[in-house]
Amino acid sequence: MDRSASPSHKEICRHGHMHVLHRPHKEGLGPAYLAGFTWALQREYSLILEMDCDFSHAPWDLPRLVHRSRTADLVIGSRYVPGGGTENWNARRRFVSRCGNTYVSLFLGSTIHDWTGGFRCYRRELLARMNLATVRAKGYIFQVELAWRAVQLGADVDELPIRFCDGIEGQSKLGWHSIAEALMEVPQMYLLSVGSR
Repeated sequence: MDRSASPSHKEICRHGHMHVLHRPHKEGLGPAYLAGFTWALQREYSLILEMDCDFSHAPWDLPRLVHRSRTADLVIGSRYVPGGGTENWNARRRFVSRCGNTYVSLFLGSTIHDWTGGFRCYRRELLARMNLATVRAKGYIFQVELAWRAVQLGADVDELPIRFCDGIEGQSKLGWHSIAEALMEVPQMYLLSVGSR
């Protein structure tokens, strides 16, 4: 998924089993992922993965993620299980991420440790059951909403320890808007889930 029409990307796609979806306007993280997931669900892929393509997520961890999906509907590459961690993060970034995940866990009460991680492997059947057209989140809270939907559907969710290295090809775009969105959306997720029981 790319908002630029890079000639180098077109050249790579011409010679490999790769597709790039170009989006002319910036609409947020959630809509970009939804476009990719929708594209994948229209084809015969049994597993659908997401990751940052600036090497923040290590490509060599992909086989581990796929292997773990044999026994799980959703596998999350987790920074917060034993063996996982982060690199190149300042104190503020670590604090915000830890507090954010703790905040989500307090409201939603699941055993997931890394709600906001974006290195994941979904089984096709799980994504197809999520009714993606009704997803509300636009920013980074999108990851939380999809993980919560998986929990609500009774999916087997597993976490695989990874090392996340922020800023190899760029820098984090997490800002106060994303934090504010999380503060508002997480309680609403909880209330909606309670109301649907």
